[in-house]
Amino acid sequence: MTAFTRRTLVKGAAAAGVLTGSGLTDWAKAWAQTSPFRPETGATLNLLRWRRFVEAEDAQFNRMVAAFTQATGCRVNVSSESFDDVQPKASVAANTGTGPDLIWSLYSVPHLFPQKCLEVTDVADYLGKKYGGWVPLAEAYGKSAGKWISIPVAVNGGYINYRISMLKAAGFNEVPQDTKGFLELCKALKAKGTPSGFPLGRATGDGNAFAHWLLWSHGAAQVDERENITINSAETRAALRYAKELWDTFIPGTAAWNDSNNNRAFLSGEISLTANGISIYAAARVSQDAKQREIAADMDHAFWPIGPIGKPAEIQLAFPMFGMTYSRFPNACKAFMAFILEAENFNPWLEAAEGYLTHVLNAYDNNPVWTRDPKARVFRESAKRSFPAGYRGPINEKAATAIADFIVVDLFANHCTGKEDVEGAIRLAERQLRRIYR
Repeated sequence: MTAFTRRTLVKGAAAAGVLTGSGLTDWAKAWAQTSPFRPETGATLNLLRWRRFVEAEDAQFNRMVAAFTQATGCRVNVSSESFDDVQPKASVAANTGTGPDLIWSLYSVPHLFPQKCLEVTDVADYLGKKYGGWVPLAEAYGKSAGKWISIPVAVNGGYINYRISMLKAAGFNEVPQDTKGFLELCKALKAKGTPSGFPLGRATGDGNAFAHWLLWSHGAAQVDERENITINSAETRAALRYAKELWDTFIPGTAAWNDSNNNRAFLSGEISLTANGISIYAAARVSQDAKQREIAADMDHAFWPIGPIGKPAEIQLAFPMFGMTYSRFPNACKAFMAFILEAENFNPWLEAAEGYLTHVLNAYDNNPVWTRDPKARVFRESAKRSFPAGYRGPINEKAATAIADFIVVDLFANHCTGKEDVEGAIRLAERQLRRIYR
């Protein structure tokens, strides 16, 4: 497992040495001559992104940054923050009118302040026409009031990560694809002393993924299509009761987990099953530690089980990139967003990410990362199986606020930890939603 400092800064120009002899610079220079998006003379961009979980993805991203600088003369300074720190920093930038030119964020963050986001309809149209169109989820996250305010670069698919040998020891050959069977599996794993564990702390990626699956798979939602609050429902009660049964099978302490705790618990052998991106597998497979490589050989991935709703009901972590209207270099912002999603860049980047990033442009369905390793295959479907944040309502400032405030996560955490009974947990969530949806 790689340890990260709280903040890192990478200057694109400083990474230029990695391009020597690669051919990427020559292609980038040709692209810069013909692209409809050209940076302003003397432009410099500051970009804030989430901190990487797959080292090879970060290295490939830095190669693209360096190639963009060499081809256009526009330097790109990249700062990296944890998942949980990106949204607060983006909000401060939007409110103060100063900060990064570009922000590569999570879920529906740009919808917290759509009027502060640079319109990028021309970039979205260019890429969509060239690369087979956008998946519906991308349009949901990218558009506000009919205009594109962000470019959804990718989705981080989060699915069930499990130890093959431990499932078999518990009497299962595979992860059941229904919620009833899944509960029985988790009970059996606990009985064998190899429990599962899912975050119910305010974990932006994994906590939201688990809590929203619980809610949506049972047919519940926080609002309906007209933004009427619907959290107080029989379906929510059923989801809470199921969650408590599941919670009772977990390793202790998951109410305090963030987005890295389940990775560490899995790789240390404390748990046999969790939900995560492919980063656990990717890190273990190339580790210098033989025990970590043994874990990679003994693990696989499965889709989230289907609940009473009768179809996939997942929230996958979207990664939209957006420019700020206060930027002095809007054309450079557009050029960079278009550049990184061109096939010559994006195909190698997808491969380097090893399945951690899933495309949202249809032309990338056949990237080799989805076929060379069977353990990565489920992640190819994540962008097409995901509901958007705020389902069943529209993605807007209200929906973005609700997920930023962890209302669904807290709903389940309050009940599972014993802080509230079913009715109390629902009342708290309903009160919070009424403050937002008014």
